[in-house]
Amino acid sequence: MIDPDRVRKVSVFADLSEDDLAWVAERMDERSIHAGGRVTEEGMPGDTFFAIEEGEAQVLHGGREIRRLSPGDVFGESAIIGDGRRTADVVAATDLDVLAMPGTRFRELQMETPELAASIEAGSARHRD
Repeated sequence: MIDPDRVRKVSVFADLSEDDLAWVAERMDERSIHAGGRVTEEGMPGDTFFAIEEGEAQVLHGGREIRRLSPGDVFGESAIIGDGRRTADVVAATDLDVLAMPGTRFRELQMETPELAASIEAGSARHRD
């Protein structure tokens, strides 16, 4: 299980109760991606939510960088919330350590803690604006 203190460093999880942090931590896995590695591919099916622990990532839309992500930032929720397709490429700008939550677990989060899911969805909407 992921240490809940690691999860607390993620912006959308920072204010969770200890119980909610533990619940989220139990449902996350850790992954490492080398610099230059593609984490998501625009237009492809996607069913994983990611939170950056270490490193930076580029978000590319149509091959053009639209923003940078750093520790504490999240991505990948748009495909789960939306039509199941990735809305952008995410490429590791540096070596990247992420926490990952498969879509089935993310949907559990939506059902179990709808206020947290709403917060993630609101952050997702802000990124698309």
